[in-house]
Amino acid sequence: MREKADALFVAGGAFLSARRVQLAVLAARYAVPAAYSQRAFVAAGGLMSYGTNFSDTFREVGLYAARILNGTKPMDLPVVQATKFELVINLNTARALRFDVPPTLLARADEVIE
Repeated sequence: MREKADALFVAGGAFLSARRVQLAVLAARYAVPAAYSQRAFVAAGGLMSYGTNFSDTFREVGLYAARILNGTKPMDLPVVQATKFELVINLNTARALRFDVPPTLLARADEVIE
């Protein structure tokens, strides 16, 4: 007898992100609810994501670069940790998986794709 995963979490990274459509399709084909660390996976058909907001991260990188170009030494810059995280849920995928998303989770989502 083959064991089947009850769920899947896909971490971030360039390798997996480049294969986001393939991962979302495979998760749907095998009816495995999957959570991702990036919104792009959900836009490609994944069930849900919870992770940092890339726009906010890129803005912060730009501010760091500006400070360095204005003469601040990189070692004098503080370490900044992400403070904005977003929850994105794809209701079409949830319906296809016959997965009931609790209303309280939908209410907390930053974006719901229908």
